[in-house]
Order: sequence, then C-alpha cells, then structure tokens
Amino acid sequence: MVEQALPLDGVCVVEIGHSLAAPYAGLIFAHLGARVVKIENAIGGDYARGWGPPFIDGASALFHAINHGKQSIRADFSDPKCIGHIRDFIVDHADVVIQNLKPGSLERHGLGAQALTEMCPSLVYCNMGAFGASGPLRDKPGYDPLVQAYSGMMSIVGHDSDAPSRVPVSLNDMGTGMWAVIGVLAALRGAKDAGPKQRVVDVSLYETALAWMTVPLSDCLAGGEQPSRMGSGSPNIVPYQVFGCADNAVLVAAGNDTLYRRLCRTMGLDELADDPRFLTNGARVSNRKVLISVLESRFKEFPAAYWLERLEAASIPCGPLQSVDLVVNNEQTAALDILRKTPDGRTTTVALPISFGGQRPALPGNTPDLGEHDHLLASIDSPSVLEKS
Repeated sequence: MVEQALPLDGVCVVEIGHSLAAPYAGLIFAHLGARVVKIENAIGGDYARGWGPPFIDGASALFHAINHGKQSIRADFSDPKCIGHIRDFIVDHADVVIQNLKPGSLERHGLGAQALTEMCPSLVYCNMGAFGASGPLRDKPGYDPLVQAYSGMMSIVGHDSDAPSRVPVSLNDMGTGMWAVIGVLAALRGAKDAGPKQRVVDVSLYETALAWMTVPLSDCLAGGEQPSRMGSGSPNIVPYQVFGCADNAVLVAAGNDTLYRRLCRTMGLDELADDPRFLTNGARVSNRKVLISVLESRFKEFPAAYWLERLEAASIPCGPLQSVDLVVNNEQTAALDILRKTPDGRTTTVALPISFGGQRPALPGNTPDLGEHDHLLASIDSPSVLEKS
C-alpha cells in the first residue's frame, strides 16, 4: 500500500516544552505529518526522560511513548548565541511554536509570542500554562494532580469512604495538548485573514479540567445536589456502572428506559421493569440505592461470562472489567492495529487514534537523542544530524 501524504506534511512545529502537555501536542503534530523540532533543557533534557522505571536506552518508556518522531536539541537559555540560533530558526523555518515553560521565561529571552509573531507575521504561537493566561493564578506553576485537586475533579473520583485519589492518567496534561492542537489548527486555518492576536493561542491544564468537568459544573450551576463520589457510577444515569459477579465484574450501561427494561427481563427481574419507582431514568436516579442493591444481588448469583453472554445477546451495552495486560492482548485492540513499534524498534506505543480513508498513519521517526545547540541549529535542516538512531 502506497502511503499518502499526511495532512500536516510541510508544517514545521517548534516544541519548547517538557513533561507532558506540550510534548503530547508535539506528538500529535508529528503523527499528522508535521516536522517537530523539540528544544530541551541543557542539563539532562526533558524531565520526562527520567520518569521511570521502566527505562529504554537510558530514557523512560513514557518519554519514548510521547516523543518519538521528533528531532531534538539541547539548548542553554543562558547562552545568547543559543538564543539567537533558536530565534533565527523559528523565524526562518517554523510555522508553529508550542511552549509550556513557566510564564515569562521565554519573554525574557525574546522568544515570547509578541516578539516572535512581530518578527514572523505568519507564525502561530501557543502558550500552554497551568491555570490560564489571566487571573490571580496566571503565573502559578502546576502539574496534573494539582489541577485535578483544584478543579474539583478529585472530589468526585472514587467511593465515599476512599481517601482522595486522582484519575491515574494525566488527562489534563494530555487534554491540554489536544486543545493546543485544535487551537493551532484553527489559527492555521484562518491565518490568511487573522490579525496578530488570532495567531496567539492560550490553553491551560485548569481550563482543560473545567472542560472535562462540564457536566458536574453544569449540574451544580443548575441547583443540583453537590456532586459526590460514586465509584464507577454516573450521577445522571442509572444503571450505568460496574457490577460484581460471582467471579469477576462487568460494566453495564443501560442508558435509556428501553435498555433498562430489557436489562430487567434479561436478568429475570421482570417485576422491576414496570415498577413505578424505576420507570424513568429520573426516577431511577432518585431511587438509585434501592435499585442498585437489587441488581447487585442478582449479578452475584452467576459468573461474569454468564451475564456477558446474555446481555450481549440482548444488545445491552456491557463489557468485562479488564486489566491493562488483558487490553494489550485483546483481539479488538489487535484488530485496530493501534499498538505499534516505533521505527527504531525501541518500544511499542499507541498510534494516533484517527484513520484517514480507513488507513491509520504510520508511527513517525525515532525517539530524539539530545544534541548540542551550536552545530545542530546551525545545520538543523540536515535530518541525518538530528535524527540519530
């Protein structure tokens, strides 16, 4: 099969970032065909290189997963010559700059949005912060767990009796990376008619968290009850959660009245199907404890496989509660061809969850190795220098 050009072929993105938010945005750009040049800390590079174990060839598996397909250099921001090289390269070659350094850091070196967009009017510049571009916390640094706590997200994760816990993936970091890509693509799309302000994109972890919290926040603003911890359940839909069976567990998502009644009859609980306490979703939410207790008792009478076979035959959305190793070896995962080795063979990671015309883009390039800024930026157009194996 002949590989077709990707949507962002010919676009050059400079990533001045570390950890996860900016690097994840850079990864998406790389998967979409852009050339991504990653500027790393002079001492040791991106902090995420050390976020392990596991480690692969001296860098964490996390770093390999988020940074393959990029070119990279080691940059000393205390060196005016290095700053000059970076500025010249951006002005001469870059279409996009994405950065998640501490607010004000790049402005001090003449690499902020205003300076660079004035020098290069076509440049799209994306600032990625912790708490947003305005407000009393605009200069406050932050990581994903801090924002999970501050946004109220941590207050609704887990069960009532649990100690506070975080969603164990960095969804605000990665979500901010996604919003950055969306904002940059929108700015690129409108670049011909956009003024300078429309070419500067601001996103943050806190705003991303508030976006994920759209439903709980909207419920609260509408005068609903204080959102609380419901484990795997939903505050707005019942039954919509994990149920323990005689051995393992299953997730059941009876998201409307028809599915609820079908669930009852499939489980041999016909009397619940027409019980006035549970006729509508609103009634089921109000009488959640009573209904869930009955369903839990019934599910525990048989193994998970027994229930999955019957629920699937009745077209009731359901599935097993899988561990990560089972997901890796799952036949649906394999059919999607989404877990792939990087071209250098160092690691297996997740491909872009998008297909074009039924074809998923190949993983781009190798994981970047650190190089020195002087000769690399001076000869940065030579991929053989930057893309070391």
